[in-house]
Amino acid sequence: MGLRPGKCYRFPHKPAFTRLAVKVHKRNYIGAAPGLKTRQFNMGNPTKDFSMLLNLISDESVQIRDNAIESVRIAINRFLNKKIGKDAYFLKIRIYPFQVLRENKQAQGAGADRVTKGMSHPYGKPIGRAARVRPGKVLMSLLIEPLHLELGKKALLRAKDKMACRVHVEINQDVKSIGTKPTKTREEKVEVVSTGTPVVGEVGKEGAAAKTAEVAKGGKAAEPKKEEKKGKNKRA
Repeated sequence: MGLRPGKCYRFPHKPAFTRLAVKVHKRNYIGAAPGLKTRQFNMGNPTKDFSMLLNLISDESVQIRDNAIESVRIAINRFLNKKIGKDAYFLKIRIYPFQVLRENKQAQGAGADRVTKGMSHPYGKPIGRAARVRPGKVLMSLLIEPLHLELGKKALLRAKDKMACRVHVEINQDVKSIGTKPTKTREEKVEVVSTGTPVVGEVGKEGAAAKTAEVAKGGKAAEPKKEEKKGKNKRA
């Protein structure tokens, strides 16, 4: 069975169900929670100091599924990458899909007329995740320069057709309200030998010379010799 329409899970008519015991499994109500479809929550350049902040804010009380969040993230990120480049903005998703969605699967098709109603209050099986938001909740935040302000607003408004609620964009200069930002990962160094074979990682002078000589001969790179440990224990 394919993915059901978003209108089936749009309104939070059931109590919140977010409990997933990680350490004490015997207190867990469900066997396992479905995997998260939202792959990334921080995009762009987190190290640059931006002066403008754009917030995408919800106007309704709804549930937003993780696949909708991922769809919005991809649309906004691709638009900004194409228009201004990946180093000219920082995008952060401010909601997390804690809510576990459940469904009582019923028989469908020919010959299933007597079992289509199901139970009156079934518990159901977990089928997905969603984030519960209220009016005024910040869904996404975008840090950008004043030069690209209109492009940033246009990018965030692309979520109107993909979110299950009405949204609007607010602009301010309180960039610290976005919270913590990730530190940029250190890129691994790559040294290219004279023959064009890349050697990954930091290499010493002796090790680099040995590898260059071995690669030039067509053999494997030799590892540098290790110094013998002093003060070995003598056998009795």
